[in-house]
This record gives sequence, structure tokens and C-alpha cells, in this order.
Amino acid sequence: MIESLLLAVTRVSTFAGNQPLTGATGFFFERADRLFLVTSRHVVLDEASNHRPDRLEIELHVDPQNSAAVNYLSMPLYQGVQPLWRQCVDSGGPVDIVAVEIHRPALSESILFAAFTPAHLAAELDRIEVGDPVLIVGFPLGFHDNLHHLPVARQAVIASVFGIRFQGQGYFLTDARMHRGTSGAPVVARLTAERSGRGELAWMLLGVHGARMDVSDRDVVQDESLDLNCAWYADVLLKLTE
Repeated sequence: MIESLLLAVTRVSTFAGNQPLTGATGFFFERADRLFLVTSRHVVLDEASNHRPDRLEIELHVDPQNSAAVNYLSMPLYQGVQPLWRQCVDSGGPVDIVAVEIHRPALSESILFAAFTPAHLAAELDRIEVGDPVLIVGFPLGFHDNLHHLPVARQAVIASVFGIRFQGQGYFLTDARMHRGTSGAPVVARLTAERSGRGELAWMLLGVHGARMDVSDRDVVQDESLDLNCAWYADVLLKLTE
């Protein structure tokens, strides 16, 4: 029996044609009868590093009796020159989250997955406090259970005031040791018993892990990394999936 949280997360590979580029993390978000893949914007386009893939590939479990059986779904990122992903900006600038719609006819009936919904978003921001434990579920450096194609979870805590945009940007901070490959991972908190009436996926979706944060003047010889990370507020998904 695979935990639904792990089935809500998928490994993302980026390509330029047939050339593999990078690995990342994504998760499923369902609204009404529409299904989306959510990941970081810099996974699909990063102007600073000239990272410009033209398609993504994700893994999907296809046999409820055999978790080692997967298919790969290729998702184009452009139609002509028009991007197929949804992105947005807020008062702080570009938000490092995108949603790419998954066309359900491309999925077989045996696909085994779980999906977050708007009901999983945090409704009472004051119930989330600094120091609260969270999980960040993804594929650090591509590491995962490569037999059963399942991600791993890293423990973290909320490191800034939840509900207040850190330095005016659309994210809060987490304290955790993170790595490349986790961009786009969901940041989740376990629902308490009185708030768990949201189906089998009994986790609250707080944010989307973006990148590690550090100070620009850190002495790399004397000072260790801060091990702080940006997590973009997940409520932006309501705008991205309208």
C-alpha cells in the first residue's frame, strides 16, 4: 500500500528535443475535472542560465498491483512559440511556480496517482506557526526509490512568519538541508484529526519549494550554508488553475 502523498509527487525530467537536460520534482493538482502538473518556473525556463527545455517527461504508475510498473508521459512546453505553461506575477514580481495542464485522454484508466485540490490549501494562516514541522517531498539530486519510482521526504520546519511575505516576496522560508532536483516539491503539513476530512490525501499544501537561500557575503571557507530555502505560497495555484 503506497501512501497517497508519495503518489501525488512525480519525477520531472526536462529535454531539448531528445537531449536530456535536468531533473526536478513536480506534483499533481486537480481542480474540478482538470488535472495539472505543478513545478517551479525555473524548471521550464531559466533565463539566467539559458535553460530552455521544449518538453517535460514525468513518471506515472500504471499498475495498482505492481508499483515498479511505470509509463512515461511526454509533455510539450510550447505550441509553436507559445508557452503551454501557466505562470503569474504578484506585487513582488514573478512567482517561481508554473502549472501545466495534463490532458486526461493521454492517461490510461489504470494510472495510479493522487492529487492535491483547492481544499488542501491552507485556509487559516494563523494556525501555521514559525517552527511548525513540515515535509518536503521530492527527488534530491535525482535520488529516489528507483525500483518503485517513489520520492523521498525531507523534514523541515517553517523558518519565517507564515502568511507574511518574506522580504516582500511571495514565499516563506523553511529550514532544511535541500539539494538540486527538489525544485517544485510540495511543502506539506499533516492535517490534524479535526481538519482531515479531505479524502485520503490528509496533508495540507502550504507551498512549493523553489531554491536554497543564502547570504551574498558568506565566507565559503569560514561559514557554512544557512540551510534556508524559499517556499512559494501555494495559494497562487488558485490563480494559475482558473
